[in-house]
Amino acid sequence: MKPAEFDKLARRHGISPTRPSPDNREVAISAETKRKILSALKIDVPGTADPATCALRPKPAAKKIARSFLPDFLSCTRVWGVSLQLYELRSARNWGIGDFEDLSDMADLAGSLGADFIGLTPLHAPFLADPDRCSPYEPSSRQHLNPLYIAVDRLPGFACGPELERHLESLRQTDLVDYVGVAQIKLRVLRDLWPAWRQSSVIDDAYDPADFDAFITQGGNNLRLHALFECLSFSMVERGTGAGWQRWPADFQRFESAAVAEFEREHADDVLFHMWLQWLAHRQLMQAADRARKAGLRIGLYLDLAVGEAVDGSATWSEPDTYVSKATIGSPPDPFAVDGQDWHLAGYLPSAIAAGEMSPFRRMLSAAMRYAGAIRIDHAAALRRLFLVPLGSRPDGGAYVRYPADRLLQILAEVSAEHRCLVIGEDLGLIPKGLQDDLATAHILSYRILSYEQDEKGFKPADVYPALALACISTHDHQTLAGWWRGADIQARCDHGIVPPDLTKKHLEDRKRERRNLKAALKAAGLELPARLFQARASEETLRQLTVSAYRFIARTPSLLAAVRLADLTDEKRPTNVPGTSDSYPNWKPKLSVLLADLMSSPLLKSLTAAMREERPRE
Repeated sequence: MKPAEFDKLARRHGISPTRPSPDNREVAISAETKRKILSALKIDVPGTADPATCALRPKPAAKKIARSFLPDFLSCTRVWGVSLQLYELRSARNWGIGDFEDLSDMADLAGSLGADFIGLTPLHAPFLADPDRCSPYEPSSRQHLNPLYIAVDRLPGFACGPELERHLESLRQTDLVDYVGVAQIKLRVLRDLWPAWRQSSVIDDAYDPADFDAFITQGGNNLRLHALFECLSFSMVERGTGAGWQRWPADFQRFESAAVAEFEREHADDVLFHMWLQWLAHRQLMQAADRARKAGLRIGLYLDLAVGEAVDGSATWSEPDTYVSKATIGSPPDPFAVDGQDWHLAGYLPSAIAAGEMSPFRRMLSAAMRYAGAIRIDHAAALRRLFLVPLGSRPDGGAYVRYPADRLLQILAEVSAEHRCLVIGEDLGLIPKGLQDDLATAHILSYRILSYEQDEKGFKPADVYPALALACISTHDHQTLAGWWRGADIQARCDHGIVPPDLTKKHLEDRKRERRNLKAALKAAGLELPARLFQARASEETLRQLTVSAYRFIARTPSLLAAVRLADLTDEKRPTNVPGTSDSYPNWKPKLSVLLADLMSSPLLKSLTAAMREERPRE
């Protein structure tokens, strides 16, 4: 194939001819990168392009952008809610990890405080056979739930003996979630309950066997294959092979193989058990959503959707033709990551993501929206493009690939209307030109973080924030506001070797300026500032006062939603996640320092939530 024809083929399949560089230049994509990306997209490069596979040929300009659902009450009021990680919740009854019963209790508390939603990091299915793979943003499947969140003590037939209670108390006392210990004890007790539940004649409205049968029917082949993957995953861990399918023997890497069929026949009850776990998680999450509504949360649960899935998980094993197989999702080089990033996540094929009446994208949305009043799409730029890094290449050897944005927005509009669920798009970082305007037209809320809302003049005034947005102080990837003020995030990046000492020194100097600018912005907004707010080493009481003022600031923005991070309310010193670390920091494990039952005794919680009620009263 001639170079001109090859380039034309690459463009036809949505491969951008250039990528950005850290110094804002456009770097040409090499022919080798294009060849690798085309192979990852399952395009036969030597031959002529098959018209049937060219789903991304240039099309005329979209006639009209479909609009997602917005609740009527948001036309005349602005609301606030609480954001948290479910696993971080401590309670006197959970099993060392926050669970769906804790979520229900949190909904009652949030409702009593005047909140309208609870925002959660993804609840997607992890690798149960390898519990320490605990990042909610690298799930095994986005279409299924995490059974570790099941409140086992709320199941019919459960009884707790002294030995079990001692074990559970030890799990509760840890400051980090012991995922391995939690998984072992929960799965052991659930396996004990499983045969008794199947044989029981006691009818429990919440856990009716007829509902389980209907759940299996509705879940179909997708549910069966996920449960089968879980069984195989445990079996392979016992053999020493590993939980992810890419390390399994070749006969087991394909779900349709004879070896897998034989395994399923021999483990039919175990497969049914893992479907039962999904059903239990489904029932309890539905109960939590119902509790949120009854508690007066007008939006209810707000769930997060990861941008991709683990390359070796349930989703890629059970639907291999749906995923990019020889490249992973990442990000090109930029000033904050000069080598680029490879997130090692599998993404949908552009040609498959919106294909069919029940497309992968539609099924993923429905799986979350059935429980939620709002969802957040992580890395919303993926609606239009993804940066794909070929396997074996560095991130600077990757390229942007176009996705069918118009069709994805249409599906979002349809599913959000069906479930009456509003949509938030995480539109941070490198985003395509015009995407934020398109999302606004589509009634998809922007995602605005205080520390990101700066320009050459300093922090932007509250009144310039868009109305169609969620405003917040920080997320799971950041320190609390007090930690940011102290420069704890900068020090953490230095301690973990993410940035060199000379750059750390510059960042600390920059933070001095940012602190001055934040004070100026709060003062200009007419907000009260602590008298001794002069330096990084301010007292805890001073930083608590600052936190309340900062939340008043975002509450005064026109943004329809404002999120209060629970870690700010409890003044956490340990961050949830330190991006760029893996073995050097226990990401996704720190628990809150306060029990759920003791939250109301926190002076900061009382003053901050009172401020939110004053700034955003119920209307």
